[in-house]
Amino acid sequence: MDVPTPLDAPADCRSVSEVLSRVGDKWTMQVVVTLRDQPRRFNDIKRQVGGISQQMLTRTLKTLERDGMVTRTVCATTPPQVEYALTALGRSLSEPVRELAQWARAHLATIHDNRSQYDADR
Repeated sequence: MDVPTPLDAPADCRSVSEVLSRVGDKWTMQVVVTLRDQPRRFNDIKRQVGGISQQMLTRTLKTLERDGMVTRTVCATTPPQVEYALTALGRSLSEPVRELAQWARAHLATIHDNRSQYDADR
């Protein structure tokens, strides 16, 4: 019988760190939240995710597709339309991302106050 590797094993930490750095990325989080309720086309996502460049959105969507969190569907229209949607894996990520965003909003003022106090003490 295989014994599970402890969560704090160095190899496991590296693997988890890689995934967390991807899903915790600023743009990834915003794209996942944008796609949470419905599939969207590229330009719609770009409008919803303020400040993202076309190149960064393309890169983020490709990475999410590679990781199996987003599907890309090409509609047979003229010109072809491409729609992006969360997969079951992507939807399972959307809830913790939403909760983290709620936590950040709830504590934003406190964090800003703490930063100001820290900077003033230096």
